[in-house]
Amino acid sequence: MSNNQANTIINNGEVLLDVSNLHARYGKVEALHGAGLQVRAGQIVTVIGPNGAGKSTLLNAIMGALPTSGSASGSVKYLGQELSSMDVEDRVARGLCLVPEKRELFATMSVEDNLQLGAYKRKKNGEANYMDQIDSVYALFPRLLERRKQAAGTLSGGERQMLAVGRALMAKPQVLMLDEPSLGLAPLITKEIFHIISELRKTGVATLLIEQNARAALQVADYAYVLEMGEPVMEGPASELAANKQIIESYLGFAKH
Repeated sequence: MSNNQANTIINNGEVLLDVSNLHARYGKVEALHGAGLQVRAGQIVTVIGPNGAGKSTLLNAIMGALPTSGSASGSVKYLGQELSSMDVEDRVARGLCLVPEKRELFATMSVEDNLQLGAYKRKKNGEANYMDQIDSVYALFPRLLERRKQAAGTLSGGERQMLAVGRALMAKPQVLMLDEPSLGLAPLITKEIFHIISELRKTGVATLLIEQNARAALQVADYAYVLEMGEPVMEGPASELAANKQIIESYLGFAKH
């Protein structure tokens, strides 16, 4: 398949996630002011912006996972269904999954046990083949197969990130949300992680990527949004934003090539 054919499929893909007029606040402080985005089938969509722009709040609001001090209003639709009144478990069951910045692995449990926990909701729902994703996860992350009996706490930072993504994929999501997947990783490991994110397209999973490394995010994404001070200020095909003078000066000018 040519790149043009692939782009046509992506552009014409079904809208899986449709977020509009999203507001989020912590106490009296409003962190998001009318944010919105769309994620289509087969897409990698990224949201970039400075620290404190509200990027992680955006993911947590979409997931229904704001802390107890937080609240959100607006529309979050998944496959046309409004999710705003649903809890996190229900959103996961419908095909949304979030890999948080802190990864939140069970350090004393083995790699394989952590992966099994990712499929727990499917098992609870009575799916007989709830472990059917494990072979594809190991194919995507061969290092996890090599270390499947190791405790998660003994893994390197890059391997822990691979495990966090692999665990999320065990839930068989249609939309995978990643919060700062390169955080704290060495440049070579970051490059490997972004290669894997790109490979996720082949699994049919759409990805919503929050990333401080704007250059890497724009290289791997199909479409991008820029968030500043809780407000969306720009959007467009990632390749166009990567060539935009304002974006280059604000986010790419001092990044390493």
